[in-house]
Amino acid sequence: MTSVDYNSLGFDEDATPRFDSPASVRDRLGEVQYLSNDAISSVVYLADRLRKPILVEGPAGTGKTQLAKSVAEITGARLIRLQCYEGLDEGKALYEWNYRKQLLRIQAGQSGDAAPVTAESWHNLEEDIFSEEFLLTRPLLEAIRAEDPVVLLIDEIDRVELETEALLLEILSEFQVSIPELGTVKATQFPLVFLTSNNTRELSEALKRRCLFLHIGYPELDREQAIIQARVPGITTELAEQVARLVGALRTIELKKAPSVSETIDWARTLVLLGRESIDAESAKETLHILLKYQTDIERANRELLSVVK
Repeated sequence: MTSVDYNSLGFDEDATPRFDSPASVRDRLGEVQYLSNDAISSVVYLADRLRKPILVEGPAGTGKTQLAKSVAEITGARLIRLQCYEGLDEGKALYEWNYRKQLLRIQAGQSGDAAPVTAESWHNLEEDIFSEEFLLTRPLLEAIRAEDPVVLLIDEIDRVELETEALLLEILSEFQVSIPELGTVKATQFPLVFLTSNNTRELSEALKRRCLFLHIGYPELDREQAIIQARVPGITTELAEQVARLVGALRTIELKKAPSVSETIDWARTLVLLGRESIDAESAKETLHILLKYQTDIERANRELLSVVK
């Protein structure tokens, strides 16, 4: 594999790093209520220093997208988000031409000139309509062209086809975009890039080797309790501990969809809004639909687990 000298790409060699150490990443993320662990803080720190994108994999709802948002917040950067979906193409991800405006320009040029169209006049017109004025910038190109600090979030990359995934390779390797009509657009500052994946399909080796890898799974009990207390104002320590413990137990049951961290936070907020300071069988049964999204899962949780809740 050919290595890339990122300083040769036009980035400022003396640009101030965003973070002093992995510990500073962890502390600053904590200030915006994102409780990271050693793996998360280390990879974010290294991505900034090595100028490489981060591929974040793991179950849905474990904080992958929120990590990019939180990093943008603590660095004062503008978040540019590309939400991936099946059928996403180059026109929606990179750029496209404003065909309606181009057509109006062509019609305006013809209506004011009765002379026959020559090769020279057509060449001039072509140069005109394929200029910046007619270019519609999409998230990837916007991030490359940005002069202010940006964090680029490519969310749920595993939802797109391999052909669309291949469009990213030039950006992730050299932070540039080739536009046939305008030439190559190169980034002048390094955008911190996050790609998230829920593992619905295997990503290509070419994409993976361009990124630092980070897996964010379900948090351990103590960390999940700390996350709940940080994100749910007014919750008691006892209730936060009970919620974290019960959710952890639910994830050991064979469910159609295990509860995510975001759903756990929603459940904790619901219990607080209902004035609960601890979980009993009745409050758990009444609110379990906030945590679980399938009736079969709710019935199984009631049958196998909630009987132990007093």
